[in-house]
Amino acid sequence: MIASICTKSRWRLSLALICTLAAYHLQNPHLLPVRAWAEPVLLLVAVISLAAVFRSRPKQLWLVASLAALWLAAISFIVAGASAQYRHRQAILHAAKYEPELMSRLGEHLVVGYENPDEVRELARRGLIGGVFITRHNAAGKTFEQLRAELAMLQTVRRQALLPPLIIATDQEGGPVSRLSPPLALQPSLATVIADEIHPPEIERRVRRYAEAQARGLVALGINTNFSPVVDLKPTHATGALDFHTQIAARAIANDPNTVAQVALAYSQTLLQQGVMPTLKHFPGLGSVSADTHHFNARLNSTLPHLNAHDWLPFRLVLSQTPAFLMVGHVTLTALDKTRPASVSPTVLTGLIRRQWQFDGVMISDDLSMAPIYNRGLCRSSIASLNAGMDLLLISYDWRKYYLVLDCLRHAAQAGTLAPLEKSHQRLQALPWNKQARPPREQTQIPMQHVGII
Repeated sequence: MIASICTKSRWRLSLALICTLAAYHLQNPHLLPVRAWAEPVLLLVAVISLAAVFRSRPKQLWLVASLAALWLAAISFIVAGASAQYRHRQAILHAAKYEPELMSRLGEHLVVGYENPDEVRELARRGLIGGVFITRHNAAGKTFEQLRAELAMLQTVRRQALLPPLIIATDQEGGPVSRLSPPLALQPSLATVIADEIHPPEIERRVRRYAEAQARGLVALGINTNFSPVVDLKPTHATGALDFHTQIAARAIANDPNTVAQVALAYSQTLLQQGVMPTLKHFPGLGSVSADTHHFNARLNSTLPHLNAHDWLPFRLVLSQTPAFLMVGHVTLTALDKTRPASVSPTVLTGLIRRQWQFDGVMISDDLSMAPIYNRGLCRSSIASLNAGMDLLLISYDWRKYYLVLDCLRHAAQAGTLAPLEKSHQRLQALPWNKQARPPREQTQIPMQHVGII
């Protein structure tokens, strides 16, 4: 009898503990695929279970107290998580009405994914975003013409609001990462173009034909920025068992940095000629990194002389000859900063890239939904990244975290803990499509006192 009671008590406590932990982590990007249905289910289970605790009145007082505390905690976590997004969204929309210049200046630094075109259209109209990221779920169930019309609608909204055109970006590398195939034709990876032993002039011709075909499809659809090419060197080590998404070995061009540089330069120049902005990724290079930065912290432990002679050669060559974007990843570059990911490190972004390399182009972060950034605190990390020298923050996977990020940037700007963004604003205004568009409405200077990185 006693054993049966103990077993039942352990089962009830275990269920309550599991549900409470799930409720606590429900807003984590890793749980996005189940969040929509898990949230109401967990809330229903918690409410019913809490009522059952008091209705059954078990004799063990400690059990009543423990179960009640756990189920109340679960309910609190669910309600708090669901209401936080609503509060951030309402705060953003309120600020856009009463502080439009400030919110427009902050919003231009954010590139977001989306699900509902109507929701993102309103953000675009108010100047609360600088760009959108288009991926597979945006194209699902739509014809080429339907998706093109949707993107054209967003740009029309911007023109009517006298705002600069949106950055409309995608991941169309070719091969396994081809987010818009369909409706675009699926191309093999860029590495296959140079698979045969051919002479450099022929390599360049093949790469340019490949890039022309890719760019024509993107331009026809309304895409003006492609998060490609991958210039990480192809790894020579075995892929880790927990590498679920990075999979650089399947995406990289080659292991030889000179070959990668040659291919990436021809590819980038061709995209630019066709009207598409290329993006070099993922600095500081993932070729020697084993961990998947989507899910785990990762460290790049190579020395600076080795990186300069190998991993960074393609980055530096292409950036010196084109205005391509540079995507900075969340790996920790231990030779320069042992504690912070590259994407939030002023030593890397300003010290190395801006000052030593003299790069004055646009830098964009990898997705802020990834674990190394999210686990550090999304609010803190987004502020630190802009303070460190980043121009654009990408929030694509768990895109509704955008509301939290913009609200955090607003508070930081008002408190004086966000660095002046004027140089970054100038870099964004110098983008090709901004030069061709109608000048935006005149905006007043926003005082943002720089008091250091937080």
